[in-house]
Amino acid sequence: MNNASFHSKYYRNAMINKHLLRELKNIRGAKVLFYYPLPFEADIRKTLNKIRKNCDIFVPFMQDASFKIVPFRLPLKKNNFGIYEAGNTIRNINKIDIAIVPTVGVDGRLQRIGFGKGMYDRFFAKLKKRPYTIFTQPEICFTKKFICDDYDVACDVLLTPRLIKKPRKYYGL
Repeated sequence: MNNASFHSKYYRNAMINKHLLRELKNIRGAKVLFYYPLPFEADIRKTLNKIRKNCDIFVPFMQDASFKIVPFRLPLKKNNFGIYEAGNTIRNINKIDIAIVPTVGVDGRLQRIGFGKGMYDRFFAKLKKRPYTIFTQPEICFTKKFICDDYDVACDVLLTPRLIKKPRKYYGL
């Protein structure tokens, strides 16, 4: 990803933001979990800035082996892992309507292949109600095989620059 030209990276991010804005166009007053992108993830900051006018925006705050969500507010500070975070809060937020999640890849059930720490899996397991989940990828990385575990997060829609994919219903699995 780092070897990609600036133009193609800019184009990929612009396309993902276009798809994401289309997916979120009619929401008002929703609680939305965004991520603040690392250099190799899809840069969705343009969508974040547009959506924050109409919705409550939250971002992850690293805590132990998982994270909690905190309201998105500036300034963001870089943590020990190089991830920008909003400040901590004493509020315990455990209900979100929409989650936008970066992925490295997805399997045949559109379950997330992440960075190997399981932070999103642990976070989603703590939620009372599963939110509408949108995965973003700067390049499609997909296998038709079912390689993820049952507890791995699955999405309602996968957005890449050239592909929008929704899961099929698998019966008997």
